[in-house]
Amino acid sequence: MFFDGFPFCRILFFIMFLNDNIRYMQFKIDTKEKILIFRLEEANMDAKMAAYLEKEVLATPGLEGLNLILDLHSLQSAGPEALKAIFTVYQHRYDNGLSAAVTGLNKVLTAELSAKYPEMLNIVPTEAEAIDMVMMESFERELDLGDL
Repeated sequence: MFFDGFPFCRILFFIMFLNDNIRYMQFKIDTKEKILIFRLEEANMDAKMAAYLEKEVLATPGLEGLNLILDLHSLQSAGPEALKAIFTVYQHRYDNGLSAAVTGLNKVLTAELSAKYPEMLNIVPTEAEAIDMVMMESFERELDLGDL
């Protein structure tokens, strides 16, 4: 796996070019058994950053075959494009037979995301709950209990 030999948590910076200014998007990636946790370290997400987030999360080395937790505790505001990017990344895991959860969102963003994407069910307040949620879904798939 890509992250073997790396410390448990890596800080990654990606360069974005916005109006000839260099902009760094900060996030951390942590891997656990069957789970990749993507921790965004940004307070605001505009349309350009949303597109970049979507692209980078889905292209993250080591994501293949892992469930995903988006830890958005730092995010304070997000436009409609950002909400769509969050949902797209979330739904991509389910489209590939895996699970996803979003955690750490403030009340306003939680309400906006839930209203715009009611099919997005795994929005939980803490990382521990997100881990429990995706692991439970993983166990259900392994036992083939999803259709009961």
